[in-house]
Amino acid sequence: MPEAVGGGDAQGDQAGPLSNGRPVIEARGIRKSFDGVLALEDVDLDLMSGEVHALLGENGAGKTTLSNILAGIYRADAGTVAAEGVEHHFRSPAQAIAAGIGMVHQHFRLIETATVAENVHLGWDETPRWISHHTLVTRTRKAIDAFGLRVDPEAYIWHLSVGEQQRVEILRTLVRGARVLILDEPTAVLTAQEAKDLFGVMRSLVDGGRTVVFISHKLNEVLDVSDRITVLRNGRRVTTRPTAGATARELARLMTGEERELEVGARPEGRGEPGLELTNVTATGSRGLVSVRDVSITVHAGEIVGIAGVSGNGQTELAEIVTGIRAVDAGRVRVGGVDLTGAPPRRFVDAGLGHIPEDRVGVGLVRSAQVRDNAVLRHYRQSELSSRVALKRGPIAEFARRLVGSARVQTRTIHSPVGHLSGGNQQRLIAGREAWVARRVFVASQPTRGLDVNATQDVRASLVERRDAGCAVLLISDDLDEILMMSDRIAVMYEGRILGEFDRHDADRERIGLLLGGHVGASTQDVVTP
Repeated sequence: MPEAVGGGDAQGDQAGPLSNGRPVIEARGIRKSFDGVLALEDVDLDLMSGEVHALLGENGAGKTTLSNILAGIYRADAGTVAAEGVEHHFRSPAQAIAAGIGMVHQHFRLIETATVAENVHLGWDETPRWISHHTLVTRTRKAIDAFGLRVDPEAYIWHLSVGEQQRVEILRTLVRGARVLILDEPTAVLTAQEAKDLFGVMRSLVDGGRTVVFISHKLNEVLDVSDRITVLRNGRRVTTRPTAGATARELARLMTGEERELEVGARPEGRGEPGLELTNVTATGSRGLVSVRDVSITVHAGEIVGIAGVSGNGQTELAEIVTGIRAVDAGRVRVGGVDLTGAPPRRFVDAGLGHIPEDRVGVGLVRSAQVRDNAVLRHYRQSELSSRVALKRGPIAEFARRLVGSARVQTRTIHSPVGHLSGGNQQRLIAGREAWVARRVFVASQPTRGLDVNATQDVRASLVERRDAGCAVLLISDDLDEILMMSDRIAVMYEGRILGEFDRHDADRERIGLLLGGHVGASTQDVVTP
């Protein structure tokens, strides 16, 4: 299919039946740069009433920047935005919402100690000055019924699941009059059922005449839920086309400009020595409840063992246990045959264990520190990088450059703050750094969550490379497709327990799906032992 760059037309640019009539939003020639780096260049975008419009692109392609301009968070350096035919120059989100454009961000902006009703009314200019708890709840319940967003108006935010909190964010935006709703990576932290519920809400909104902008890296979701797709690459619009007839492979090529497909072959014949061993491990979570229950699992050298499970069933605590971050109440943890139960995280690193954490920003990186410093966080004690009294600046810089190059991290300089990198490049840096540590064991927790196609391929490739080099790899992911594609063996976790294990060739999506919901009898004959 021919590609159009910038505002030009292409064969795939015809909007289809939804484009009949005037667009509700017309963005023309949008340009934006940050510190001299061009983020958007002459981007055009039309949004039609009653459509889900997917916005695709790699990390750093300009999706969020464009959305922030439409939502009044950023001001464009050049170009125009018209809503219902009226041109606007938004200086704040309040002006954008007054024009009917609202945005729900990937990281929620709710007050956890306040109720749903209180969060809905905070900062809303239609909230009465004098109001009772009863009135707040009644007004919120009416909005919940009107938009079909099921959530308890009297519940505190911190009591809600991630999916319920997202509904509150959407509700806050809709009650303020948004007719165009921008959802930035809305399924990145949702379970499969929560994502399905969200898609139902999206379809209900567009059936009522609203417009939803859906930003996602999950191409299968985009193909399932959207009506039209716009692809950005390097800050320019590549194409806008109907979703009908599109394929995931075609969209990936449009996003990246290249054909890339990771082939995950089976592990070499035979198993190596045990790299990571958990024996009857039980541990308490942060809220004082037992989160891991009598778990025994062995990961051998030269294999990837995937942990499948719906978020919140003990996977986070399991990753913390096998990396020394969380103590166990009972059981033993061994790395390379050495008992490290109760040992501090440094002992696990010294034993050759690398760890891609679930929270790359809060745990994996120091955002304010330079790329160089983050690159050596696991290595600075080595004699070639430091003496007993001081760091060796030259060797550290050279080490960082080699790591950045091998991990395909895109950065202007190793002296830039790591917080200035895109999410994909931050994860590339972590994966590359931890792969250099992982002589025996590599633990990867949600390693591709929120990443674009290229970053996902790079991170997955690092796991396969370590496996093929004889490392024991433990992959923890909410993405069942990723687990099925990457794993040599699969263990299903539910309410802190391992309910069953499958060899790669015997794994069946339906049987695993039943176990994910706690249906133990679904596959007892298929359970295998390590």
